[in-house]
Amino acid sequence: MGCSSSAPRLARARRGLLLLNRFSGRAAFAQIGSATYSVSKHAAVAFAEWMSITYGDKGLRVSCLCPQGVNTNMLNASDGLGNASGGDVVRASGAVLEPADVADIVADAIEREQFLILPHPEVAGYLALKATEPERWLGGMRKLQRRVMGA
Repeated sequence: MGCSSSAPRLARARRGLLLLNRFSGRAAFAQIGSATYSVSKHAAVAFAEWMSITYGDKGLRVSCLCPQGVNTNMLNASDGLGNASGGDVVRASGAVLEPADVADIVADAIEREQFLILPHPEVAGYLALKATEPERWLGGMRKLQRRVMGA
């Protein structure tokens, strides 16, 4: 999947205004090791929902891109202190996608006017588990934290 195929689809998808928020897969979950990241990303998704509810009938389309891991400099950076970085958590959580693949997924989702864009299909499963079995989901997150933090 190459990035070059995205541009024509994006051009066809332009109807009205589009607000595309780029968060992370962790926007819907807690980020291990960072309370401020968790709270701010949760709030940003809630604001995007509010924008869609409030202005959707007036022509504003809102999408939230929540990839779990994308092969970028930000993902591959360390904190320089030998501590587990956000990238360590992401890599421990699943596959890392290439930016061009994510671009194609975004173009398709925008064409479908999709609110929540989840390039990693497993994130949808995590969301479903969080909504239907929160205790089990919390247990899984604690297990991931132990694995990443070595506790």
